[in-house]
Amino acid sequence: MQIIADNKKANYDYFVSEKIEAGLVLTGSEVKSLRINTGSIKESFIVEKNGELWLTNCYIKQYSSSHNLHENATRERKILVNKKQLNKIIGASKKEGITIVPLICCTSVRVRNR
Repeated sequence: MQIIADNKKANYDYFVSEKIEAGLVLTGSEVKSLRINTGSIKESFIVEKNGELWLTNCYIKQYSSSHNLHENATRERKILVNKKQLNKIIGASKKEGITIVPLICCTSVRVRNR
């Protein structure tokens, strides 16, 4: 896995009790931009809206060859987790007052067999 963005300060500011791997809903130009390491999660956080988790204030620079010139670089992005994890995270944040913070953003390398 290639690390794209790292939130090193979160490990010092918060006690990390559990790490969960999740996906993000991104546009094609955001994926291309992240592959050339133009993203930051330093000031980002995760909120719950209508039973879904959203990554807020994550900066992804506009891809230079993108046709969509009016895309917001810090828009909210939906976080993809399975239902069991989602219920556990939302329950812990409401009941125990736990803060949900992104720690790292990676891409996985896919190898095609021909």
